[in-house]
Amino acid sequence: MPRTRSIFNCLLSCLLIAVPSLATANVTVDGVVRDSSGNILKSASVTLKSGSFSVSIRTDPDGRFSFADVPQTEGTIDVAAQGFRAVHQSWQGDGNVAVHLEIVLHPGPAKEVMTVSAARIGVPLSDTPGSTILFSAADVTAIPALRIDDVLRQVPGFSLFRRSGSRTANASAQGVSLRGLGGSAASRALVMLDGIPLVDPFGGWVYWDRIPRVALSSVEVFRGGSSNLYGSSALGGVVQFLTPEPNAPAFTLETSYGNENTPDLSLWTGSRLGRWDYSLATEMFRTDGYILVPDSVRGSVDTPANSKDVTVYARVGHELGNNGRIFARGNFYTESRNNGTQLQTNDTRIGEGALGVDKQFSNNDSLMVRLYGDVESYNQTFTAVAPGRNSETLTDLQHVPEQVVGAAGQWVHPVGGSHTLLGGADFSEVIGASNEILLTGPNRNRNGGGRQRTLGFFGEDIFRHAKWTVILAARVDDWRNFNGSLVTVPLAGSPAKTTYPSRTDVALSPRLSVLWAVNEHVSLTGSVYRAFRAPTLNELYRTFRVGNVLTFNNAGLSAERLTGAEAGVNLSGWNGRLSMRDTFFWSDIVDPVANVTLSTTPTLITRQKLNLGRTRSRGVELDGAVRVNRDIQILAGYSYTAATVVSYPGTPGSIDLVGLDVAQVPRNVFTWQARYWNPSRVFVSVAGRFVGQQFDDDQNQLPLARFYTMDLEIGRSITPHFEVFGAVENVFNQRYQVARTPVTNLGPPILFRIGLRLSYPAR
Repeated sequence: MPRTRSIFNCLLSCLLIAVPSLATANVTVDGVVRDSSGNILKSASVTLKSGSFSVSIRTDPDGRFSFADVPQTEGTIDVAAQGFRAVHQSWQGDGNVAVHLEIVLHPGPAKEVMTVSAARIGVPLSDTPGSTILFSAADVTAIPALRIDDVLRQVPGFSLFRRSGSRTANASAQGVSLRGLGGSAASRALVMLDGIPLVDPFGGWVYWDRIPRVALSSVEVFRGGSSNLYGSSALGGVVQFLTPEPNAPAFTLETSYGNENTPDLSLWTGSRLGRWDYSLATEMFRTDGYILVPDSVRGSVDTPANSKDVTVYARVGHELGNNGRIFARGNFYTESRNNGTQLQTNDTRIGEGALGVDKQFSNNDSLMVRLYGDVESYNQTFTAVAPGRNSETLTDLQHVPEQVVGAAGQWVHPVGGSHTLLGGADFSEVIGASNEILLTGPNRNRNGGGRQRTLGFFGEDIFRHAKWTVILAARVDDWRNFNGSLVTVPLAGSPAKTTYPSRTDVALSPRLSVLWAVNEHVSLTGSVYRAFRAPTLNELYRTFRVGNVLTFNNAGLSAERLTGAEAGVNLSGWNGRLSMRDTFFWSDIVDPVANVTLSTTPTLITRQKLNLGRTRSRGVELDGAVRVNRDIQILAGYSYTAATVVSYPGTPGSIDLVGLDVAQVPRNVFTWQARYWNPSRVFVSVAGRFVGQQFDDDQNQLPLARFYTMDLEIGRSITPHFEVFGAVENVFNQRYQVARTPVTNLGPPILFRIGLRLSYPAR
């Protein structure tokens, strides 16, 4: 009996000891995560630890998180989100009520800013072994230029064909180039909007006006061959525009009116309804423009080059659980232009649709899928201008219909704590034609066109260990040109049809990039890579004329293939307020496509798209930023680029191009910007750009002189939601040369505007 009583007393004591523990079981910890402006942050990573208990989740679409059955009444919580400083804090409860936490994340320093273009997934800018420039929405606003392509001219090495801009230039002059790879109608850099190509699939140029400025959350410019992940067109790098996903009701409007009768309106709005989100954006622009040619050669045919355009962009998204999203988007764009004479015009209409899925899984794997397609119609008139420029004759009415469908998918899989593996594929097919009514010469019609199909597979391994980041990636592309033909209908007689043989080619594009963080202030980078660009249907099948320059197509063009290397150093200091990125680059292009001069007369320059033997581009890029304090920033960039022809097969009797500069590539470009940005008092931004001499032609007979321009913006907030501003472009009215066709064309005169901005919530 005493033994039984002892056992009972022991059990009772154990039970009494255990009661407090049982009473504190099943604690609930919940809360919400917001940024410093009060906006909720969805998909933020939240990790709760309590003794040996540890669990991680992500915030839901309302920014909330909840942990049930936490075994103890105290512990720690860690919260992190892309672009924000991580938060670590302790929590404690009494076991009777839920522990509620309000977490506020503040923006991270520059080294924590993420970029997605360099590796197709989010990588901290400080870990990117390449030359990357980032513009936030605030940066775009602080640059005085009105059009987005003029904003990007603050990046040394970024250029469009013939120094022209989207404000007045023909669409076919808006192909983008980086790092001195040469300008032409076709872009030598890939331009994307939220991961979907924005480059015209037929011609390779870019309709920059499709992107409402106020709809941008950021812009990324990654310089250097990127075919290892993106395939054709990414020969010189990637330009990517990113738009926000609304977490709460938001609204931004910017409108202005300027000289040359130039009104502009840019609007974005979005919100969230439960698991649904939506956004709508539009931009409307028009200008009476200016006369392109100098007074000394101007004739009665010369009229202002002007333009008007409208773009409408809509997107609807739906959350898939807590870690996924599906969305659909649509875009309609229309523009019309007068190209500087009474009879030279062009117009474009584009309709685009896209579907996308983003899904993150519990093991940190992620899936991305994109489907897209667009239909486009492009029309242009061509003329011959008589000597003296007092009369012109219509020579060609051209209609270019095109269609494209595409798809892309990628899977990301972390392995251990050091490797991140990425694999994927993409596909596109383009159908396009050039249908011409010929008004001079022996022929009545000329109709050419074809199809191009591309399939690519890519893979990447991002390895991080201690102070090293190594990125190894490779891609294989298979593309096929088929159904190519040219039908010429003479004024008299039977039509003549030429059927071009189908052509198939394969390209392997590897890239190895290494970053070594010497210490927290210095890192060294290096990359070697190969890249390619397949000729566009425009280059293969479309003949065109700009002014008195006639350029023939060439159905026999081969792909451009680039071999490149670069090395750089990244520096930071002054508590993160000083940053510099300096890069030396070298690249060789085999079979570059160029507009080669065949003949020259006083009234006509005749050229053809031809493969040169080899060109070489080498130089250095220097980018720096000083953030004196929260309100004052100074930024500058410089690029020196020596781009020359190193081999040229030529034809008997033709001019030898070896040793000449590649057309449209200046050797020196310098940009700078200084700004004081305190809207409650005043905001002021001053930007300057110097561009050295370049040549408008392959034979280096038509030099374009160097120039320097400055822009200014000034304004202030009237209320937290309302700003007024004034901006001036080309403050000193420098009439610099943009083209010689062979008549000199000039850039814009001084341009000024006044405007207002409305935003909710306040910026």
